[in-house]
Amino acid sequence: NAKVCGSAEVCGNAEVCGSAEVCGNAEVYSNAEVYGDAKVCGNAKVCGSAEVCGNAEVCGNAKVYGDAKVYSNAEVYGNAKVYGDAEVCGNAKVWGMTHVLVIGPAGSRDGFTTFYRDRDNGISVRCGCFNGKLDKFLDKVTETHGESKHAQVYRAAAGLAGMQIDLTPCGSSHDRQEGGHE
Repeated sequence: NAKVCGSAEVCGNAEVCGSAEVCGNAEVYSNAEVYGDAKVCGNAKVCGSAEVCGNAEVCGNAKVYGDAKVYSNAEVYGNAKVYGDAEVCGNAKVWGMTHVLVIGPAGSRDGFTTFYRDRDNGISVRCGCFNGKLDKFLDKVTETHGESKHAQVYRAAAGLAGMQIDLTPCGSSHDRQEGGHE
């Protein structure tokens, strides 16, 4: 049931399947996958080994590449770039470069932790099997790691995310400068 329409292009070893839709001037290429009920539209690009799935939307001039994953109900649009080992999911609402921060490899798993702006104008975290709000992440860090080196690294990363991630509300003049939509 997948749809590719408009001037959209799917090429290379890329796959679009399920009820996914690629439209407008969007491009999906290399080994990228778009599936489920995901939508890629506008001038968006999904490439490398990136995945967009679930009910996720990637629109505008956004680019998802590398081994990045955008899934669940996440929205990535504007001039946002999601790349590397980033995982943007859940109620993410990312439209600019300052809405995502990936730290790693670090912590007890020597893995990557993704901090991202969410629809509630807060910061959510994807780390290992944890996906949720920043305050719940910090509670889980204390519960799991106490005061160990790993806990200190996760807390430092959370502090950096708090300084880096722009929580300016959607529709502000800063949003328009970043290329978001109202």
